Amino acid sequence: MKHARLLVSDAAAADILEQANWYSVQSGKALAQRWEKAVASSVLRIVNRPRIGTLCTFKSVELQDVRRITIPGFPKHLLFYRFRGGEVLILRVVHGARDLERLL
Repeated sequence: MKHARLLVSDAAAADILEQANWYSVQSGKALAQRWEKAVASSVLRIVNRPRIGTLCTFKSVELQDVRRITIPGFPKHLLFYRFRGGEVLILRVVHGARDLERLL
């Protein structure tokens, strides 16, 4: 089976790094590393099975094809992505309590 091509938005890359830095400062390097591994694991799952994520129910027509999955070990954090034409685009990786539709 052919894997999807992976693209990561600048916003998603910043989300991942900012959260890792926050964990490092607040709880230490071990938690930051666990976060980074959990995100990497989620991305690999998506690349291998792009339709694994739940379709979001945003009001905006432009966001109708956006999917989400939780980050293992960090269940309040969500990874949002699109799967189109054999490509996976990671849009954002954020805490679920935020104004998600506005972020996307």
